[in-house]
Amino acid sequence: MPDDIDRIIQKSYEACASAGVKLTDKRKNVLMVLLGSSTPLSAYEIVERYKIQFGETLPVMSIYRMLDFLIQEKLVHKLETASQYMSCAHIACEHQHETPQFLICDRCGSVKEIAIKKHIMTELERSIQSTGFTLAHQQLELHGVCKHCQDNSVPAN
Repeated sequence: MPDDIDRIIQKSYEACASAGVKLTDKRKNVLMVLLGSSTPLSAYEIVERYKIQFGETLPVMSIYRMLDFLIQEKLVHKLETASQYMSCAHIACEHQHETPQFLICDRCGSVKEIAIKKHIMTELERSIQSTGFTLAHQQLELHGVCKHCQDNSVPAN
C-alpha cells in the first residue's frame, strides 16, 4: 500500500500543478488520512486521525476548507447522505473519469466507488432536462449490504 499511496500522491501533485493550484503539505496530509482509511470519515474523524498521524491539531474549519479544495480538484468525494469524505478511487488512473456512483454498505460502512457509463448519464440528463430541472451535482449514492456482510450474516431461523 505505501507504494500505491506514493503513486497516488505524486499523481495528485501533478493534477494540481496542471490545474494551476498547489497541493500544500496539509492538504496532502488530509488526503493521506483519507487514503489510509478503509471507510469514509467525517471532518471530525479526520481532525482526530490527522492529530494522531501527523502530531498536529487542526481546527475543523481548516479541514473543511482543505476538503473543499480536494473535492474541487476531484481528489476527494463527499458522501452527501452520510456527510463523510473519501479519497477518489481513480486518482492514479490514466482513463477519463466518469460520473461516480457509490455503493454504501449499511452494515459495515464500506463504500465502493464505481463509474456510471457516459451513455447512461447522457440519457439520464436528457430525461431530467425534459422536466425543466437543472442538475447542480451529479453523484449517485446507493445503500445496501456488501458481499462481505452478506456472506458473513447469520441466517434467519
